Amino acid sequence: MKSKIQDIVVKKNAKETIKIDYNTLRKSVLTLRAINHPLRKEMIQKVEEKQKMTVTELYVGLKLEQSVASQHLAILRKAGVLSTTRDGKFIFYTVNKERLEEISNLVVELAKHSN
Repeated sequence: MKSKIQDIVVKKNAKETIKIDYNTLRKSVLTLRAINHPLRKEMIQKVEEKQKMTVTELYVGLKLEQSVASQHLAILRKAGVLSTTRDGKFIFYTVNKERLEEISNLVVELAKHSN
């Protein structure tokens, strides 16, 4: 039987108590991995340039198979980086700028405290 990792680890030092929620940490890592993939970076950039794009426009423009494009778009949607809107039979992808700003702020904070 595998041992279960605690969801929250508490580390105490003389001045403060630090709590790490591993579920939140895991989600944060997945989000950072989602946007740090070369193809997904390119997809974000293309959508930003055009303001909105369909999956067809993306896979044709990037010379990908439709299934590959859809797979990567799903990862970006799950991370909250891309949003979708429907217009008739078309689904358009747009960049969620608020989410990217949140991620950027987190990265800046992490970088401040790294050694």
